[in-house]
Amino acid sequence: MRNVDHAESDDADDIPGDGRTETLVQRSDRNWADILQELRVTQTGTQIITGFLLALAFQPRFTTLDTFSAVVYLVLVCLAAAATALNLTPVTLHRWLFRRHVKPELVVIGNVVLRVTLATVGLLVVGVVLFIFDVVVSREAGLIAGGITVAVVVALWIVLPLAARRMRE
Repeated sequence: MRNVDHAESDDADDIPGDGRTETLVQRSDRNWADILQELRVTQTGTQIITGFLLALAFQPRFTTLDTFSAVVYLVLVCLAAAATALNLTPVTLHRWLFRRHVKPELVVIGNVVLRVTLATVGLLVVGVVLFIFDVVVSREAGLIAGGITVAVVVALWIVLPLAARRMRE
């Protein structure tokens, strides 16, 4: 891991005049706490969706799924497993790198992992909606509901934050 000097100020939240007087270590600690809190939120949702998906395989109607629905289901199980693994990655990194004075690097890695986790959870949410509508209503309803969910996730998770960022600039 590279050394991060106290003089380095290229971090996105290091805004002169923002009212914060914190050292690099303090900022890293605050950012790390924020990342862990955000991971806790995604972890709960991911666990609920994963439990739902795992329970489905033991339902009598599950054996009547056509090939498309079965493939969608298996992709969703893989996405849920990936989201779970991603969600735990920052914690695992912290355990391996504990007391090695690399918190600024952990924050950078944690931020990337959290973004990938959110993308994975977004795909998982879209897929679950598609799957449920496909099985309960029809394939067409599943594709429409999945498309609407994509639009909602993109609007809330990408467009809204970018708009908020532009308002600040």
